[in-house]
Amino acid sequence: MATPITPVILSGGSGSRLWPVSRKLRPKQFLPLISEDRTLFQSTLERLDGLANKQAAVIVCNEEHRFMVAEQLQGIGQANQGILLEPVGRNTAPAVAVAALSLLEKNGADPVMLVLPADHVIPDIAAFQQAIMQASALAEDGFLVTFGITPVTPEIGYGYIEQGAAIAGFENAWQVAAFAEKPSLEVATAYLNGGKHLWNSGIFMFKASVFLRELETYKPDILAACEKTFKHAQHDLDFIRLDAAAFKDCPSDSIDYAVMEHTRHAATVPLNAGWNDVGAWSAVWEVSERDAANNVLRGNVMTHDASNNLVFTEDRLVTLVGVDDLIVIETKDATLVAHKSKAQDVKRIVTALEAEGRSEAIIHRLVNRPWGCYDSVDAGERFQVKRITVKPGAKLSLQKHHHRAEHWIVVRGTAEVTCDDKTFLLTENQSTYIPLGSVHRLANPGKVPLELVEVQSGSYLGEDDIVRLEDQYGRNEA
Repeated sequence: MATPITPVILSGGSGSRLWPVSRKLRPKQFLPLISEDRTLFQSTLERLDGLANKQAAVIVCNEEHRFMVAEQLQGIGQANQGILLEPVGRNTAPAVAVAALSLLEKNGADPVMLVLPADHVIPDIAAFQQAIMQASALAEDGFLVTFGITPVTPEIGYGYIEQGAAIAGFENAWQVAAFAEKPSLEVATAYLNGGKHLWNSGIFMFKASVFLRELETYKPDILAACEKTFKHAQHDLDFIRLDAAAFKDCPSDSIDYAVMEHTRHAATVPLNAGWNDVGAWSAVWEVSERDAANNVLRGNVMTHDASNNLVFTEDRLVTLVGVDDLIVIETKDATLVAHKSKAQDVKRIVTALEAEGRSEAIIHRLVNRPWGCYDSVDAGERFQVKRITVKPGAKLSLQKHHHRAEHWIVVRGTAEVTCDDKTFLLTENQSTYIPLGSVHRLANPGKVPLELVEVQSGSYLGEDDIVRLEDQYGRNEA
């Protein structure tokens, strides 16, 4: 019987080149960038449906993204074998190592791991699954497989794989002769014309024990740190919290540098399925459906005599007249205008925002929480206005504030309010006042979303002025 295939979804990236839609606390993999009803993370899982011998996935993600991961899994009805929470980013080799350790401990078997970044677009699912089945045979035989993309342009933004000799007894499989860094245009052109080089997709396949064996051979310090962090991991709700101290001490390295460039058992399988890593807004334009003028338009957009543009609008009307090859991205608190040829430079804006401590690099005006979301509508000296949505059956933590009072006005649904020793219901058009220092809680006992307007007033209005006395989501901070 064939060895089970366990997807390992790596979802820790930041996607800074897709700012202002992608931000640190809600990066590109959790956004519906290509499909309006599916995020990249969800699409990564769904394109595996129907794959022979596929098991439930293991997810490795940033601790700050844990509730988004759980909610998006639930949204598409996908089970999982564990959501591993990284306290800090340490690149792909440690992430895959802790996933391998968890699988070996959980199953007692030695599954084939299919390692997938959560932010890729692969439209030809049949070709993708066929390549996976070809690679699984290699992985069962002890190879560490990387999927190579047949280049169609002399791309200087990707790493390359040089194909070696064909591997006897396996279909469409080659030894890896060498890995190459991101090349110059001249070298990339030579690679394209030579026919022996593939783009490095960052997708891998190998048995859990084989990867750990090779990691121990070439990077024993990474394996030792991962074994320590997994040994002291804590189970919290549906999550596995990796030990922070041990993981912070782990060297940061990619699978390529830590293992694939050293092992004598590297193989590559070509993947011709329309792969795109959606690394910048220009890539989003390339893989999206375009209108007659070659524009990609989403949201409240009007154009006249404009072509080859990408326009996303979240809130306001955006109009384009007589312009070509532009990227225009409008959100509730930031707008990006860039030439499509400069899409990679968006990251420089994010770096500058981070250097200035600007919140626009980290968080959206609309902030998701496990109980729902809030939108910061307005703010000024000593006041802030939020629009709060609480999901049916959900409730916020029992909490208090040292520096602010709050007014709540219900605009839709039913609110269950706890304020000190009183608990009562509010319905549409009713309101209440939460004095400074009062112990309070907001809950939605109904079957429709609860929507209310919250007006905060006080000397300090930051989200860190929350003292949680009881919280069903296991949070230690806002």
